[in-house]
Order: sequence, then C-alpha cells, then structure tokens
Amino acid sequence: MPQRLHSTTNVLVPIGALGLGLSEADVATGVAAGAHAIACDAGSTDSGPAYLATGRPKYSRAAVKADLLILMKAQARAKIPLLIGSCGTSGCDVALDWMRDIALEIARENGLKPRIALLYAEQDPALLTARAAQGRIEPLAPMSSVDAALFGECDHIVALMGPEPYIAALEAGADIVLGGRTTDTAVLAAVPLMRGAGAGPAWHAGKTAECGGLCTTHAREGGVMIRVGKNGFEVEPLSAIARCTPRTVSSHMLYENSDPFLLHEPGGVLDVTGARYEPVDDRTVQVTGSVFLPKPYTMKLEGAGGGGYQTLMLVGIQDPGVLAEIDRFVSQMHEVLVERVRNSMGSEAGVFDISLRPYGWNAVSGMPVDPAAAPAREIGLMFVATAATQELATQIAKTCNPWFFHLPLNPETPMPSYAFPFSPAEVERGQVFEFKLNHVVHVDHPSELVRMEFVGIREAAHA
Repeated sequence: MPQRLHSTTNVLVPIGALGLGLSEADVATGVAAGAHAIACDAGSTDSGPAYLATGRPKYSRAAVKADLLILMKAQARAKIPLLIGSCGTSGCDVALDWMRDIALEIARENGLKPRIALLYAEQDPALLTARAAQGRIEPLAPMSSVDAALFGECDHIVALMGPEPYIAALEAGADIVLGGRTTDTAVLAAVPLMRGAGAGPAWHAGKTAECGGLCTTHAREGGVMIRVGKNGFEVEPLSAIARCTPRTVSSHMLYENSDPFLLHEPGGVLDVTGARYEPVDDRTVQVTGSVFLPKPYTMKLEGAGGGGYQTLMLVGIQDPGVLAEIDRFVSQMHEVLVERVRNSMGSEAGVFDISLRPYGWNAVSGMPVDPAAAPAREIGLMFVATAATQELATQIAKTCNPWFFHLPLNPETPMPSYAFPFSPAEVERGQVFEFKLNHVVHVDHPSELVRMEFVGIREAAHA
C-alpha cells in the first residue's frame, strides 16, 4: 500500500452535473471529512447546440434549484467556497444570469448572505473577427480554416475558461463562484492550484472527478472527494456502497477524450503516460506520476446558431417482407418521397432535406449492417423533413404522408398500412440548431476574455 498523502487540498465533488439530483447526506459526509471547497460542473456541449444557440438550460429550474439549495446551505455552514462551472448548461451570459437568479432566490428564502462572483464567458463576434484578422484564432479538426463570417452566424459564442478566473474571484473574496462556460476539469482544479498543489495532480484529479461518481463502481451513487497534494492525489467515493478502483479511476481518462494519456486544457496539456494508480484501501485510489506540460494559453471557442426547421413523422413496421429487405425499402422510399415533393411543390419547397431513420436496424450508428444479419423483428421508421420554415417542413411532410404510410416494397404488392402512433401524423419539431465554431483563440492572459461581476444578497429582491 502506498503512503497516504499529507497537506492535501480536499475538494468535494457532489455530482457530475448540477440538476441531476444529489444526496444531502453525501455532501454532509464530504464536508465532515475535511473538504476545503465544493466544486462541480453544470453543463457541457454533450446534448447538442440548441442550449447554446437559445441560451435555454437542459435541466429544469426545479431540479437545479433543489441541488443548488443543498450546496449553498452546505457552503454557508462549512464556510468553504462553492464553485460551479458552465452554468445553465451552455455557460453563455443569459444562462449564467438564469443561475444567478436561482442562487439569489435561494439566498433570500433561506436567510443566506453569500458574496457571489459571476464569471461571464460570452464573446462579441466583432472582437473575434478582429482577433481572427490578427491571426490569433486557429481551427480545430475537423474545421480547416477560420471563416470570420461564421462569428456573425452564431446566436451565442463562448470561450472556455480555465481555473485562473475562479482563483481570482476567490482571492477577491467570493464565497460562491458561478462561472460561464468552463472546461469541466478547470472548475475542480482551481482551488488545489490556488492552494499550491502540483499542477499535474490537480488537473488529473479534476479530470477524474469531473463526472462525480462515474469514476467509481457505482456511477449514479453520489460524488467523490479528491485530495490533491504536491506529487499526487487520492480519490474516494462519498457513497458508502461505492468504491474507487485503479480500473475505474484510470479509465476515466478515456471519457470524452480521444487520447487516454493526453488531455488538452487552457494553458497546457495533462500527460498521464507515467501515472501510477494504486489502491490505498478497498475504496480509495492514489494516483502519482501525472504531469502538466505548459503551452501557449488558448481558449476553445464554441458557437451555435439557428438553421432550418423540421417536421417529423413516425411509423412502426412489422411486415416480414419489408424487414427482410430494409435497406432497399428505405432507399427506394427516400427516392420516391424526394421525387414526390419536387413534382408536387416544385420551387415552392426551396432547399429541403428528407431523412429516413430506421430505429431497430441502423439508425443509431448510421453504418451498413452485415448482410448476413437476421432481419429485425420490427422497426420504427422516422421521417424528418428539414426546410427553410416550419410551414414548409410541415407541407413537405404532408406531401409525403400517403407514401410514407403506404409504400409497398414491390409495385405488385397490395397497398400496405404501416402503424402510425399519432394523429395528426406530423410533429413540428421547431428550429434546427448547429455548432458553427470549433476553434481556439490565443490570449495574453487567462482572464483576458472573462468578465467578473459580484452580486450580494441586496440583489436577491430583484431575482
């Protein structure tokens, strides 16, 4: 067994994302075990571009408020800092303000008086256009160039901040720091770095704990405590039924990361090639050998904007003949539907797209199925029409309706009727959103593109 680490900075990570539902008992356990700070993430790009483009959160206000209430009360009792990154899912300004108002409402209702720092990450397209002209913005794969026109096409653009703005907020006297878009790792590494922990251990501990209990044997059972020292860190689950093992801890470097040994962050690269994972006991793992390699400081840019509109239709198919030749059926249906729209609507349809997705066959992967595979027992065939307006998308769906519900596999086959679950059949999905940026911007200072503001209990009345 390795010797236990001493003089560590202990960070309580109660959950992988605020709003998932956390345990008040687990938080109390972590605080009692000597936490110096509470930190967690509240968003990401995992769920697609709509949340950044619209500024709307993924999780309900009630769910986020319930979790934040537990954390704010724990912060007030323990008098330790609380850090939350990527507020409101996307971390754009309106999402951060949404979280600010929830925090102020909790403070007012519970007699709490924290000093709250807000870290804004949203960027002005004009500023980024100027940075691009200076050669300070570079594309990330699969992007291959910097097209300044894309900045204006985004509804919101954020720059992912590192730990330095959080440290600055705490040094300025913040009790709670609510951050805009932040790398998942940075919000957890901030306090250890501020207190003098080793950069390699701090960043690696942050990566390990970013999803709370996901680095344990029971992924949905609470969070973890990370104890970060000069030359290593330890991670231990908060839940009594969960365990950390060398396998569960080391494997988290593969989570949302294409390289199991290197992780790119603002200002450098975490390298765990030489990391050693050893059990301290049957619940706790110690990690040593992680290093952080400083690089020129960059911040990743995420931008999203609105596009066309979509209308959906859905049928269920159990016809054995169709299911025996699904690929041919879907291909010929697509050809028939596109031709019908062109013949019936002509130029009125504008630029449109029809997508057919056979769930139960290959709709998830989109990859061809082995020809030797047995036919599916049934499929749910989804029709997606994308057009310039909602009305056009729906008219395209209505134009395709009789063929989508009744197209036979072969012309001589009697007209079938596939099972449709809704009436009317057309489901208007609304606007389609897309990520338009995958770039990094070079900065001279980590807080250069971050705006800090403080709010106190006096603002609660206006929340």
